[in-house]
Amino acid sequence: MSPHTTSSPKSLDAVGPDRTHWLELPAHRSSVAVARRSMSERLTAWQLPGELCADAVLLLSELATNAVRHTLSTRFLCGVGIVEAGCLRVEVHDRNHVRQGLPPCVPGPDDEGGRGLFLVDQLAETWGVDRSPLTGGNAVWATLRV
Repeated sequence: MSPHTTSSPKSLDAVGPDRTHWLELPAHRSSVAVARRSMSERLTAWQLPGELCADAVLLLSELATNAVRHTLSTRFLCGVGIVEAGCLRVEVHDRNHVRQGLPPCVPGPDDEGGRGLFLVDQLAETWGVDRSPLTGGNAVWATLRV
């Protein structure tokens, strides 16, 4: 599975604070649910359409789960924001300073996991991985059209 794009559209660190929401959490499985709730509340407060909110929260959940399961990070940073008219961006930054590729995506028919990046690939308009200017680790991002 490869990202839709190799060049990253405008990142959240270049957007005003009134149009972004950030959350830093410990890299524990329980933190993924905290991130989902927090992002869902913010997206609802921005009065975005329900289906868009659900898709953004699912993207965030998959990216945060990967940060917890596939990196050595003890904390991760997640953000969501309206980066330009009609474009919502979700980011998850880990603190893994070793450049890692994306986790393998070859689940068997009976596997309970391993389909996260497939979901990201299907839902996101674009997505990719960059070096994080905020943590020095990886920043995995995805965009959705509003």
